[in-house]
Amino acid sequence: MNATELRDQTPDQLREKLTDLKKEAFNLRFQQATGAMENTARTRQVRRDIARVMTVLNEKAASAAAEA
Repeated sequence: MNATELRDQTPDQLREKLTDLKKEAFNLRFQQATGAMENTARTRQVRRDIARVMTVLNEKAASAAAEA
């Protein structure tokens, strides 16, 4: 997932994506604690994806505020 793909989505879609990513991050932390994690790099990918989604959401909110 890259930022250009995210910028094409609506804020509602981005919020839904953010919710899904946070759920996945929670599950990954749970797997890590129990020792069942197979792909340890996935945690880092999910954290960065969450940051990307939040950044794009903030950009959209700032542009909407500037227009109003």
